[in-house]
Amino acid sequence: MQLITIVAMLVAAAGVTFALQNDSPATVTFLLWHFEASLAAVLLLTLAAGGFIVALVSTPSTLRRQWAMNRQTKRITELESLASHQQQTIANLERPLPAAELPLEEPPSYVGLKQLIASLGADDKPAGAANSAPAQRS
Repeated sequence: MQLITIVAMLVAAAGVTFALQNDSPATVTFLLWHFEASLAAVLLLTLAAGGFIVALVSTPSTLRRQWAMNRQTKRITELESLASHQQQTIANLERPLPAAELPLEEPPSYVGLKQLIASLGADDKPAGAANSAPAQRS
């Protein structure tokens, strides 16, 4: 940005120097408009008009860029706040629990496959067959 300002100042200084060295009268004709003045005044007015046009053309893009930077800065602030909150939550979750707060529940016991088969086999036999089986062995 500073480089652009320096270049603009050098161009303006060169324009002023050129205009002051060319002070002869000049006539400017544009469509139906006629204007007569010194060449220095015409050159300085032309240089000022060019600078004004450049400012008008570049203003919308400069404003858009400024608004985008403001939105991004706001979003960065929000994300940093969220990241800080997440880090606090992670630190709280990773903190070891005191011994008094540990759950003392017994884990549920699971029935194995052999136990399931044995219980199904006993349920399928008739009541008289279960009693008669020990009698046959004797």
